[in-house]
Amino acid sequence: MTVITDRYERELLARTSFDELPHRGRDAVAMQVQCREGHHLLKVLSTGAGPIVVATVRAHSHGDRDRPDVPHTPAKAREFVDMLTVADPAEDEIPAWCDCGHRTLSRAAVAQWLAGGEKRVVIG
Repeated sequence: MTVITDRYERELLARTSFDELPHRGRDAVAMQVQCREGHHLLKVLSTGAGPIVVATVRAHSHGDRDRPDVPHTPAKAREFVDMLTVADPAEDEIPAWCDCGHRTLSRAAVAQWLAGGEKRVVIG
């Protein structure tokens, strides 16, 4: 497996690989990461290009600083899709979000869990 050094090429390859999977990758899930409340943070999918990570990222979560007269609309969610393996160790962080709030996961840790045969990891 070749590690692509250009970030944009890597993300494009990951997104293309993800988009080519039937059923949004449901049958290609190699591992899932959840919080202790059972919310899904990240999934690793097996593709022909190598393992990719898919995580939901939101702009913000509601908290006690919200103004009471501002209507709460769902925050726009987007999917973070990238290759699991990267050439630059400085790009180790994977952004993730669940109803508990924002998280940052380590690619190295996720890769280690995957190599260890984990199918589901629960983090605190």
